[in-house]
Amino acid sequence: MSAPARRLLAEFLGTALLVTAVVGSGIMATRLSDDVGLQLLENSVATAFALGALILMFGPVSGAHFNPVVSAADWFLGRRTGTGLSARELAGYVAAQVAGAIAGAVLADLMFRLPAVDFADKERGGGDLWLGEVVATAGLLLLIFALARSGRSSAAPAAVGAYIGAAYWFTSSTAFANPAVTIGRAFTDTFAGIAPASVPGFIAAQVAGLVVGTGLLLALYPYAGGTTGGAAVTHVVQQEGSTR
Repeated sequence: MSAPARRLLAEFLGTALLVTAVVGSGIMATRLSDDVGLQLLENSVATAFALGALILMFGPVSGAHFNPVVSAADWFLGRRTGTGLSARELAGYVAAQVAGAIAGAVLADLMFRLPAVDFADKERGGGDLWLGEVVATAGLLLLIFALARSGRSSAAPAAVGAYIGAAYWFTSSTAFANPAVTIGRAFTDTFAGIAPASVPGFIAAQVAGLVVGTGLLLALYPYAGGTTGGAAVTHVVQQEGSTR
């Protein structure tokens, strides 16, 4: 298999397993407890641990983006130095991530004997939730690329997992922070679901978070680091740091 194909497969599988973890742990949580707070705790802990493990698993192959805004930031930042994802690679990454997210939601539903596709009816919208998504997405991007630009990317699996686990609780939206995952979660009418009609608002807020996070990164870390990167966002580190 060619290197580009391996990267796309890694992004597909990583995003699929991430959504499987989010949706599956949400289903299990509702079956184990009637308390919503405990359900969210179970869901957030499982997601945080799964995300860290998936970054370690797929980071050396594709950079473990699993997220269109991370890939878009990599493309944008790379334009300044002629590195990072190309426009064609960006399109491939986003397609693989979205397809993987949908597949992951279907897989989780099937594992729990639910309809493979059952569009969610849980409305999630309003300025407070959209603001939460801006904060969650901007913070995620700033964390990932700050680690990459300061030569500390080996800490990314733990740091990114911890950030998302915490952001479940300190943001009003429970930190989707990922357009592909948002789309995938529309395909399951379970604890983690989001109504299709609510998806555009969340994605718009995530794109706003992309702009804010990238702007903060350039203000705080204007120069790419020169240290070899580790497992997480490896592609980003390799391109920006001359070495996810």
